Amino acid sequence: MDHLTNYLEGLKEALANLDLEAVKRSRELLASARESGQQVFVCGNGGSAATASHLANDLGKGASYGRHSRRFRVIALTDNIPWITALANDVSYDSVFSEQLQNLGQPGDLLIAISGSGNSRNVLNAVEVARQKRMTTIGWTGFGGGELAGAVDLPVVVDSHHMGRVEDAHMIMTHLVCYFFMEEAGDGGTE
Repeated sequence: MDHLTNYLEGLKEALANLDLEAVKRSRELLASARESGQQVFVCGNGGSAATASHLANDLGKGASYGRHSRRFRVIALTDNIPWITALANDVSYDSVFSEQLQNLGQPGDLLIAISGSGNSRNVLNAVEVARQKRMTTIGWTGFGGGELAGAVDLPVVVDSHHMGRVEDAHMIMTHLVCYFFMEEAGDGGTE
């Protein structure tokens, strides 16, 4: 039981230190993107890729279907496997998200970049392209923020150096954001 208890105590501590104002600001930026019809892009590697896909699902279906006159226009850059593998094979794994944004991103769009360490090169490259295109950028990270925290418009840093707890907190952040639109926002989408 010691490991179970210790793991959960570390997670409770990370959540207790979570900057809820930054999470709320993430939610506000998403609401603004929805209202203005801007595209939302999400990316990440490994567990963060799974979180990106989950976030896109919850925004695209759960927070949109039958809930609002405007729906979220959301794409997880993690989900087009043929495009990702072609880029990884023919160009570089570091370009799998940035090259997609070169095709799809427009000024005013929103990118949520998720990286537990904050140092994933392909995620950082996506942020660089997003900034060049005058998109708004949010970074969900941990481990002190890494490079990602300094590269985005809005960093949300989980106060933990344990990848599992950082990823757990990012999933909770996904639900904090998405379930607001599902349960609280009504048709207007704001508080």
